[in-house]
Amino acid sequence: MTRAGRAVRALPAGRARRRGALLLVAALVLGGATGVSGCGSGTAPAPGGPASGVGTPTTAAGTVAPPEGPQEPQGQEVLVEVVVNGGLAGVRNQLVVHYDGTWTSRSGTKPPRTGRMTPAEAAELRAALEDPSYARVPGRPTGGPIPDGFRYFVTYRHRLVVADDGERPPALQRVFDALPEGGPPTGP
Repeated sequence: MTRAGRAVRALPAGRARRRGALLLVAALVLGGATGVSGCGSGTAPAPGGPASGVGTPTTAAGTVAPPEGPQEPQGQEVLVEVVVNGGLAGVRNQLVVHYDGTWTSRSGTKPPRTGRMTPAEAAELRAALEDPSYARVPGRPTGGPIPDGFRYFVTYRHRLVVADDGERPPALQRVFDALPEGGPPTGP
């Protein structure tokens, strides 16, 4: 085999693949570590964002760094989800409340109901969920199951609290009192 007028010895197929893979990895590592990436990032800037990477924090690999500090939730992100199931009819109903105060309630096969909390109601619900005493509510029921009773599943910030009928500590009751319509319906 010749290359650029010189005789070159052919490598066995396995070694050639390994060498090619090694060269590819080296090129990617060196290109990313030195910030050499050609004439641009290859992606268009976000709408409303800067026209270039100037002023945008990047990591050593050249990717955009996530903003520092806690992220403000967006309006349509879920604030809290409450599911109720059980009872004689075996219901499974759901209430989802978003940060902007909009909510959707689903009950069995009925069409979903939607609404919007007032800013004061939404603030009251957020305050009940962010109360340190709510963080101390047990994640699971402490008593025995109630025959034909309802079980409530409350999810807030990736934390699940499960409660049975009659087992609502004051901090959890404050959350239910602040939910639209008092929480998901218990009827089929």
